[in-house]
Amino acid sequence: MAVTGVFPVFNNKFKISSTGRGEGEESMVIVKEMETFSVSMDGNVEEWTPLDEEGWIRRLMTGKGFTISLSGKRYVGDPGNDYVAGLAWKTGRDCDSKAEWEFPSGAKLNFDCVVNVTSPGGGDSTNVDTLEFDLMSDGKPEYTEAV
Repeated sequence: MAVTGVFPVFNNKFKISSTGRGEGEESMVIVKEMETFSVSMDGNVEEWTPLDEEGWIRRLMTGKGFTISLSGKRYVGDPGNDYVAGLAWKTGRDCDSKAEWEFPSGAKLNFDCVVNVTSPGGGDSTNVDTLEFDLMSDGKPEYTEAV
């Protein structure tokens, strides 16, 4: 049975494949020390104005994409954190991976993604080093309802 109600943000769980697009559940790891996340949806909407609508616009959603942005601390020695941080200096297919978002309800979103490291470190001398990155969807995700 699906869990219902309101939940704290920390009940969301994110995993990434530490072997890129390699197969296997054993390669899926949590990226430790992430503090915040945000999701942005990109919709492709086709618009047209047929004569019979007398100037009113018609629309159809013809495509979608999304980006999950995560921000936190650099944790040297954590397999997930080390994997993501190492992608800062790579390009092309080396930045391809798989990711999973488990919602507080128990539902899951599994998807191929491109990992875009936006900040592999930085801050004041008394700060803890940062790690910020985007998981950018690549193709159709698989959404599984909570049971």
